[in-house]
Amino acid sequence: MIDRAPQETIPTGSVSESLRRLTQFSREIGEITDIRAVAERVLSGLSETAQGRQGSFYLSAHEHTNFRRLAAQGSDHTASAPPTLAADHPLVRQLTQHRQILDRSAAPHTALDGPLQPLDGLCASIAIPLINRGRLIAFVLLRSDPASGEPDPAHREFLTAMAQSAANVLDSLLIFEDLHQSQTLMRRTDRLRSLETIAGGFAHEIRNPLTSIKTFIQLAPDRKDDDEFMRGFSQVVLDDVYRIERLIQEILDYARYMEPKLTEEDVNEIVSSCLYFIDVKARHRAITIEKELAAELPRVMLDRQQIKQVLLNLFLNSMDAIGESCGMLRVRTNRIMKPEGDVWVQIEVEDTGCGIPADNLERVFDPFFTTKHGSEESEGTGLGLAIAHQIVRDHRGDIHVQSVEGAGTTFLIHLPAIV
Repeated sequence: MIDRAPQETIPTGSVSESLRRLTQFSREIGEITDIRAVAERVLSGLSETAQGRQGSFYLSAHEHTNFRRLAAQGSDHTASAPPTLAADHPLVRQLTQHRQILDRSAAPHTALDGPLQPLDGLCASIAIPLINRGRLIAFVLLRSDPASGEPDPAHREFLTAMAQSAANVLDSLLIFEDLHQSQTLMRRTDRLRSLETIAGGFAHEIRNPLTSIKTFIQLAPDRKDDDEFMRGFSQVVLDDVYRIERLIQEILDYARYMEPKLTEEDVNEIVSSCLYFIDVKARHRAITIEKELAAELPRVMLDRQQIKQVLLNLFLNSMDAIGESCGMLRVRTNRIMKPEGDVWVQIEVEDTGCGIPADNLERVFDPFFTTKHGSEESEGTGLGLAIAHQIVRDHRGDIHVQSVEGAGTTFLIHLPAIV
């Protein structure tokens, strides 16, 4: 809600003054990246120009079924203006059809067909549409002082220009927001693609803990008086229960996408955790896993689940490249020094698979580019490496690929270390 003291009307003035004001207004809203903040600034700017003491700003919802109020100015409007207006509301239909300002004071002179009843009950005398690409994306309702004399066409044109400038900015922000949501959905889809392999690793990991728990339950009734047995075995069972809880939490965290959360992490521990999950699938395919993890590796600020997503994607791709024949997946970590003198952590993922043709190397990180067109099981979407590339870049790191067709592929991930 915006509560502002009444302001003096700012006359439109000369053409040059109008242009200056419009340029300043456009620059101000263009520098704002938050949609709600843009709504508040647009509402205040239009209300000052239209002499509106009270008003509301409505934005189209993503599904375009209604318009929700993002900003309000004046206590009466805050209390009386509805929080949403349906897309089939008479006012919305009027603005969508005619795409011009609806003004009670200009009723005798307007080219609009029909009465102005859509404004009734909305505590408004002016409705200003914000149109972009032929679509009503927002509108502003204002309650202004009664106008005297003939409406000023130049004043009306100035309001229209301000509204168009606001519509351009809002449309850009909405496109960016949709893109962000699409990227989030793609990352979540890529995570779910790996869950089958993770589930197999989980089943393998909990087999031994469940065996010890089952054994304890079977033996406890006959040995309940054996303090040494009960005390020692109880601790083993408790540790195994904690282990199962940790594994379950790992799977839940991995499947549920969250906004990036950077924490200080041990890269070696994350690599080992990911290798545990693919161990069953690798042994089933007779793929040997070698890991060479550097001692005293610097820690890194990163989102644990996102980096796990990157590593699992690379590991699964390597196994797909190796296929059903014997092969090797080698994972190394190292502490490296960049030419600028900065300390970085390097993760190297190497396989002895089929390799990548030289012509495709520059495209492997492009969205929807894939070389997996074999079986339905291993067919790729072309999103995994693109998402991995973006995640690494979001961590201020870089990822590179080296490959020899028929000999294997190596991916190198570099992440800035904490020093």
